[in-house]
Amino acid sequence: GYSDKERYEKLKSKLRYFPNEPTLDVDYETAAEYSNLCRSKGIQGSHADFLICAVAARAKFSIFTVDKDFDNYAQYLPISLYKL
Repeated sequence: GYSDKERYEKLKSKLRYFPNEPTLDVDYETAAEYSNLCRSKGIQGSHADFLICAVAARAKFSIFTVDKDFDNYAQYLPISLYKL
């Protein structure tokens, strides 16, 4: 998130152009499995990160992020990262 309210509102407005992907029950189960797998490899992550990974894997989306944690997840999870 942004602590600067103006930047947050600008980003929120731009993201509205993209359709939302539904989150299914199976995504929460997969996220838990991903969390357990990564933890067993010494990689910690947030519940939100693993849910993003689960939805992206199911929908075959690339994840666009500058968060380096996703590079670690990609070593063990069936995700693809969008590279600039």
